[in-house]
Parts: sequence; structure tokens; C-alpha cells
Amino acid sequence: MTRRILARLAVLSFASAAFSPALAALDIGDPVPKFTATAALGGKTFRYSLADALAKGPVVVYFFPAAGTTDCNIEAHAFAEAMGQFEAIGATVIGVSADDIDTLKDFSVKQCQSKFPVASDQAKAVIEGFDAVMQTRPDFANRLSYVIAPNGTVAYYYQNLNPDKHVERMLNALKALPKPAGSR
Repeated sequence: MTRRILARLAVLSFASAAFSPALAALDIGDPVPKFTATAALGGKTFRYSLADALAKGPVVVYFFPAAGTTDCNIEAHAFAEAMGQFEAIGATVIGVSADDIDTLKDFSVKQCQSKFPVASDQAKAVIEGFDAVMQTRPDFANRLSYVIAPNGTVAYYYQNLNPDKHVERMLNALKALPKPAGSR
């Protein structure tokens, strides 16, 4: 009897773990992995460094599944349209996907409107480090956005495959960050 109950509990536990949605492993206050990656901005490639970006202020790191798909185009366009608001707050934005750099060079012009960079992470080291692997399709990043405070910790995150609220939520989280000493 006890063995049967334990076996059922084990099956239920496995089923629960296998089919429950993953939450971001990096919680508010957690340090983020510092990374460098090949990125594209305006169709040109360069070496992006999160540490260098954080030295200038908060950073939004947003992960997306695949450049050129409808929802990823919508999200990139929304970030591009809001770049003036991000800049007014003193924040920068970087998109990250598992796409190759040639795909992202084109995407950086057409969808990002040459307003913010997108980084290629084909090895998925950054995607895994931020726990942004899509559980149902592990070759892709999940749609997950983080606000990273200048001290390199998570200030806010939002995960939703619907691209509609990511920009709004990132802007609101940035506005809620404590102001650096000496600023207004």
C-alpha cells in the first residue's frame, strides 16, 4: 500500500514538473551573467558587452524566439518606436536570439529600425544563463524581458509569448528604479 502511494506521488511529481510552465530562474535582486556577443545594429556587426552597457546605466535585455516571425517583428518594432523613451530614462536595449548574425543584420535594419542592437546566441549560452530557453522548443529563446540595474542585478522581469506588453512593462520598471545619487 505504501509503495503504491509513493509510486503515484512520484508519477504526479514528475508530471507536474514536466508540464508546468518554467519561471525565470533569475529573480529580482539576482546577479546576471555578464556576457559579450556578436551583435548587429543598422546592418553592421560589432562586439556587444553587457558590462560596458551597464557602466552607462540600466539595460533591458529581451529574448525573442526568431527574427522575421510575426510576433518577433511586432516586438522589435515596438522597442524601436519606444527608444526615445528608453533613452530619456538613460536606459539601453539589447535583443537576444539564437538566430545567426546574418539574419540579425537584416532584422536590425528592417524591424529594429537601426535603433537598438540584437545579439546572436547560436550556442544558447546567454539564453541558458538567463533561463530563457523555450521549454516546448529548446532550439529557441522564450519571449522574456529583463530590466538589469546598473549594479548588474535583475530589477524586473516579464515572461509572456504575447509581445504586446513587454515594452510597456520594461518602461514602467525602469521608471520605478531608484535614481542614482546626484540625479533628479
